Amino acid sequence: MKYIKKVFMLLATASVFAIHMRAQETIVNPDISYAGTPRTCEIGGIAVKGVEGYEDYVLTSLSGLTTGQVISVPGSEITEAVRRYWKHGLFSKVSITADSIVGSKIYLCINLALRPRVSTINYNGLKKSERDDMEAKLGIMKGSQITPNMIDRAKILAKKYFDDKGYKNAEIEILQRDDVTGTNQVILDVNIDKKAKMKVRDIIIEGNKYLSSSNIKGGLLKKGVFAKTHEAGKLSSFLKSKKFTDERYKTDKQNLIDKYNELGYRDMYIVEDSVWTVDDKHVNVYIKVDEGEKYYIRNIKWVGNTVATTDYLNRLLNMKGGDVYNQKKLNKRLSEDDDAVGNYYWNNGYLFYRLEPTEVNIVGDSIDLEMRIEEGPQAHISNVRIYGNDKLYEEVVRRELRTKPGDLFSKDALMRSAREIASMGFFDPEKVNPDVKPNMENGTVDINWELEQKSNDQVEFSLGWGQTGVIGRVSLKLNNFSMRNLFGRNKMHRGIMPIGDGEQLALSAQTNAQYYQSYSLSYSAPWFGGKRPNAFNVGIFYSKQTDVNSNYYNNSWMNNYYNYYGGYGSYNGYYNNYESYLDDDKYVQMLGFSLGWGKRLRWPDDYFQLSTSLSYTRYMLRDWRYFLISNGNCNNINLSINVSRVSTDNQLFPRSGSEFLASVTLTPPWSLFSDKDYKNLATDHTSARFEAEQQEKYRWIEYHKWKLKMRTFTPLTRGAKCFVLMTRVELGLLGSYNKYKKSPFETFYVGGDGMSGYSTGYAQETIGLRGYDNGSLTPYSAPGYAYDRFTVELRYPFMLGNTTIYGLTFLEGGNAWSETKKFSPFDMKRSAGAGVRIFLPMVGLMGIDWAYGFDKVQYTGAKGGSQFHFILGQEF
Repeated sequence: MKYIKKVFMLLATASVFAIHMRAQETIVNPDISYAGTPRTCEIGGIAVKGVEGYEDYVLTSLSGLTTGQVISVPGSEITEAVRRYWKHGLFSKVSITADSIVGSKIYLCINLALRPRVSTINYNGLKKSERDDMEAKLGIMKGSQITPNMIDRAKILAKKYFDDKGYKNAEIEILQRDDVTGTNQVILDVNIDKKAKMKVRDIIIEGNKYLSSSNIKGGLLKKGVFAKTHEAGKLSSFLKSKKFTDERYKTDKQNLIDKYNELGYRDMYIVEDSVWTVDDKHVNVYIKVDEGEKYYIRNIKWVGNTVATTDYLNRLLNMKGGDVYNQKKLNKRLSEDDDAVGNYYWNNGYLFYRLEPTEVNIVGDSIDLEMRIEEGPQAHISNVRIYGNDKLYEEVVRRELRTKPGDLFSKDALMRSAREIASMGFFDPEKVNPDVKPNMENGTVDINWELEQKSNDQVEFSLGWGQTGVIGRVSLKLNNFSMRNLFGRNKMHRGIMPIGDGEQLALSAQTNAQYYQSYSLSYSAPWFGGKRPNAFNVGIFYSKQTDVNSNYYNNSWMNNYYNYYGGYGSYNGYYNNYESYLDDDKYVQMLGFSLGWGKRLRWPDDYFQLSTSLSYTRYMLRDWRYFLISNGNCNNINLSINVSRVSTDNQLFPRSGSEFLASVTLTPPWSLFSDKDYKNLATDHTSARFEAEQQEKYRWIEYHKWKLKMRTFTPLTRGAKCFVLMTRVELGLLGSYNKYKKSPFETFYVGGDGMSGYSTGYAQETIGLRGYDNGSLTPYSAPGYAYDRFTVELRYPFMLGNTTIYGLTFLEGGNAWSETKKFSPFDMKRSAGAGVRIFLPMVGLMGIDWAYGFDKVQYTGAKGGSQFHFILGQEF
């Protein structure tokens, strides 16, 4: 019995040991069968293989699995982990295996392979500009990992891109091949066969009776309803785009519906339409319409109006019983036009106003309209917040706003505020858009101005070629200067530079060594004192120009040139030895200063400004042959009065509005205070007293100068990038109190680029007229006492914003006269041409024009001909 007990104990011990050994059993590379019964395991460890350059913990975290987590094997946890890796999109291979199972613990291995990266993208079958566009559209960059979804998406985007361009049959193929020069890298070949651009052969219209097919399609000189879809090969479509795109066709179908609605056919609809391919280059378009009946307005009833009377609203609406039911006009008169019904309410604080025109009764072809108005409460402005003005004091921006806390909301005031901010020049004018936040619960509105600062200070270091060779110019214009910061009187002083108040300080120096030098300094403050929009400006300048000696004019070639051109123009390379002809004893010097003041007016409207300036200039001449006086000192003290109005929407590229300037400059009538015989004074050039008489005659210059300048800007298409028509009228007269004492200075120097202040037009006002040499319409031998200029210019922007680029074509005409009584405004020298303008923040406006002058210049007998002109600076 004792022996049996021992055997039993031995068997029990062996059973326990066997069970324990089974619990600690290690299975290497176990076969996990999804057909078997799942078992519960604890994750004992996770390893990652196949990916270099990433920490293991980063890759394991993507799985969602963690050490110590209890999972079912097989089970949903592993499946979800694999799905997470695929969803991430970085991997081309994902698998999770069990390295071993030790007891109840399982040790996992995550096997990954990264998707290849793009090393090179080849665009085949495209022009460079198209390659740049395609690269931006597809969004596949060098170095990015490539996925099948990315390639499929790129094909769709490329197809849409060429569909929009009119290439509906374009074939796009994107091939992927290994790059043998790099590990796990591929080369993408984007092969594109655009085929021919798809055009419209025939537009077939059925069902139209009241609107003819020619009115829908348009003609050679007639705009049709279809503004973007035209038949190829037809005279009626000459100079019109013939390409076909789905988007253009969709737009024109809506245009057709809108046109019928405008004519009173409110029930018109398109019964059916289709587009089919005729050949590789053409499609046909078929449209069938049901016009329905033409409707008229019978009665208009206003409901809910308490602020405005019914009679007043009817006058604003400008529609009455018996009128055609023109839905386009109805919408414009309700909300779109400047004097629309909606704007009346919005400009009087009724921001929450609603108006719903409702057709309440239709009898035959007549419609009764009920204008249902919910006026709501008047909204007052609660908060006005300004963001983005990190270089300009907020008070400088706020003083330009017409929307201030506590004021009634006004749409006009809001739009005017946006214009004033855009015109300041400190922010991107294309991004000045107020964010209006109405709060109907308390009847208030918040206005947020999200502004984008731009640099408008200008620094210039330039070298140019003048009539004496190289001319250097250095200038600095600080448009955000602060005088109070300069003297440390502003507690909000920002940094080292005295900036923040929007004032302007300009310094410039220009020289050609001994021949020519000019220096100027000016300061202006648009809100002098900071309380009211009263402008103050002050400036001082000095310049000297040296002449050439007589040996230069005795040069045989120079004599021929001088006789032919009448003494003006550019001498180009013949000045290589110019220094040997400099004559320091022949010169003109000018020293002057000015003091100005301006005020914003309230009448006729607050776009008007009145400004005055008092100026003094001293001319010091010695043997200077280009004016009526050659030797002595002349003094010019004058008072200028200017009335201007500027209502343009943008400084750099105006799309609407106008500019107007009327000015008169007066000197004292010195001859009226003197008993001198100016008729016989300084007329005899051979007299020994001639120079003394000249000095006596012109010691004090007298004149009265009148100028008128106008420019208008009219958008011809909609949108920010639109065609704009600019028109200009400019007139100038320089009169005298005494016809025997005409001013030798301040005459008009007309022709060319209008920039030749250092040429023979020195001490004159330069007026550009493209297509002719500088000053060629008023040579120095015949000063201009009257001029005019007329311009029609078509502009289109290529880029808008901090950097602005636009192209232009123009027709221009003008002339100059040596006597005011000969002024004949329509006796013009004509020209035409094209050009481009570029505005760079640190440089300003630059441009180049090519122009052809059609008429002969009086003093040479030759046409203006082909001319290139360079432009620097803003031109009125």
